[in-house]
Amino acid sequence: MPLHLIDQYSPGSCRINRDILQNHGLRLLEILHCADQVFSIVLIDDQAMADFNHHYRHKKGPTNVLSFPAREGEEQFPGLESELGDILISVDTAIQEAGQANTSAHRRITELIIHGLLHLLGYDHERSEEEARVMREREKELLQQLLTKHLSSGRRTMPHLAINVDHVATVRQARGITEPDPVLAAGICELAGAEGIVVHLREDRRHMQDRDVRILRQTIKTKLNLEMAAVKEIINIALDIKPDMITLVPEKRKELTTEGGLDVIGNEKKLKKTIGKMRKASIPVSIFIDPDAAQIEAAADIGATFVELHTGRYCDATSQKERDMEFRLIEQSAELAFESGLRVNAGHGLDYLTTARVAALPTIEELSIGHAIISRAVLVGLDQAVREMIAIVKGA
Repeated sequence: MPLHLIDQYSPGSCRINRDILQNHGLRLLEILHCADQVFSIVLIDDQAMADFNHHYRHKKGPTNVLSFPAREGEEQFPGLESELGDILISVDTAIQEAGQANTSAHRRITELIIHGLLHLLGYDHERSEEEARVMREREKELLQQLLTKHLSSGRRTMPHLAINVDHVATVRQARGITEPDPVLAAGICELAGAEGIVVHLREDRRHMQDRDVRILRQTIKTKLNLEMAAVKEIINIALDIKPDMITLVPEKRKELTTEGGLDVIGNEKKLKKTIGKMRKASIPVSIFIDPDAAQIEAAADIGATFVELHTGRYCDATSQKERDMEFRLIEQSAELAFESGLRVNAGHGLDYLTTARVAALPTIEELSIGHAIISRAVLVGLDQAVREMIAIVKGA
């Protein structure tokens, strides 16, 4: 393995995902045409970094990153031709700097990996102002290349696929009859490999009906995720049937589908009360939010277990530049949520072209997809449509 990631950091208020850093480090070696080289990243705390600073640099206190090249000057070490050296990163300092820059800790640590790796390759900003300028420009260039290069998944486990069967009920309600049955559709989805079923019981009952949800609760073999507004009637139904989890979503009478994320900040008191009721019933709560740092922080503060990041703007983007920008926002938000102790799902508008990139993000546990699969099922059948999407999600 060309990269050794050594984690000596004791998690505090921020969780670190090793897959993200491992993937970034390996991709940097590729970009730098050093794929045959080896280096180590060591994650430590401020106290350990201060000790290294004192011992090797005769300076007090911690710094954000230190690099130790395997070969200094003209010294040669037998058997280490491919060894670049070690990069030590203080996670405590990186977290502090990330907060000041309004970015995720993972992004800041990645920047420090780039900085340290350039030191291992011979760059040194302390030799002259010109070298410092060159190194800064190279760091910016490498970060941009890293972020724009197509993701190849470096995660160990792929996200679950949960299928929303609301659209089956929409077709049924259009005729006011009993078919197609979303309960039967859910069973076919599970047999095809889906790992969860999502339904939205709206106040106006435009698609899913109470009967559907109650039967699904009794028949689903995987996991039932009930999407709902934080209103008394639906809360009581959820407490009665006890789904495996609920997702709180905004709800407007005239919208065709959910148009955006829930405003957690503006509804903090009501949402916190709802979460408290669900917690007493041992029902985990997810909150459907836009990829926004303030909303993520608010969701963590009120006690949510999950957030589901709204992927609609990413899916609806009309240019590659816009789509890349929206994707990076999702990526950053997923990292921030993970670091805050939240579990992370994503969904809305994902289809057979847009899903793979989001599925490759190591911090996302589950994708909720409905319309694209049900639309595809009209042409190839529901079983085939589900299996095709699973292949994309799992990277097959």
